[in-house]
Amino acid sequence: MTIINEMRTDFLACPENEAFARMVVSAFLLPLNPTLEQLGDVKTSVSEAVTNAIVHGYKRMGGTVRLKATLSDQGELTVDVIDNGCGIPDVEKARTPFFTTESGEERSGMGFTVMESFMDEVSVCSEVGKGTTVRMRKRIGAPAMPVARRA
Repeated sequence: MTIINEMRTDFLACPENEAFARMVVSAFLLPLNPTLEQLGDVKTSVSEAVTNAIVHGYKRMGGTVRLKATLSDQGELTVDVIDNGCGIPDVEKARTPFFTTESGEERSGMGFTVMESFMDEVSVCSEVGKGTTVRMRKRIGAPAMPVARRA
């Protein structure tokens, strides 16, 4: 598999930039000619990951979120959402449906569940006091058709 395009952008960890992240990844994804459903899946997943970085990683205290994405010649999109926030003490617990670190707020605790349902693969790497990287993968383009050889 060969990377045919990649991008990286950093933005402030403020709620207004969640929409920015959705639009940037949408524009980046367009060369693969995604369906509306695929586009919606990716945008929703990126939105959840960026919101988690802002609300849970930085506790709304500011910081920088990095959005990285690559496209492969096999039609696979990889998106990384990276923060240098507080980190996640127990990643498996955080990935449990309905778990949230925000008490008293209207948080559903479904961010990772949503990401996992819309993307083909989601991995989380986190270190307390250092930050979190959420990597998501989704196949967008159809695999290339093999060329028939004449006998």
